Amino acid sequence: MTIEVRKPTEEERKKASSWPIWTKEASCFPWRYDMTETCLILEGEVTVKTAQGTVSFKAGDWVVFPSGLECVWTVKKPARKHYHFG
Repeated sequence: MTIEVRKPTEEERKKASSWPIWTKEASCFPWRYDMTETCLILEGEVTVKTAQGTVSFKAGDWVVFPSGLECVWTVKKPARKHYHFG
């Protein structure tokens, strides 16, 4: 299972602006995705460790987490993101 990290298109940015916002202080926690999550990182810096390796992303990135992914989030700088499941 691969986490996709890239820069969003202008259209994706506009679409994400209507999604809910999630915030998290610097911390470390395990997580499992029961559905695909797409998010636009607004602030912060995060590293996610999976069985396949480690992926890092930060403000301005478009990130897609696949359904079934098990990982550990390390929020290095307080994070804020728009997110959508499905």
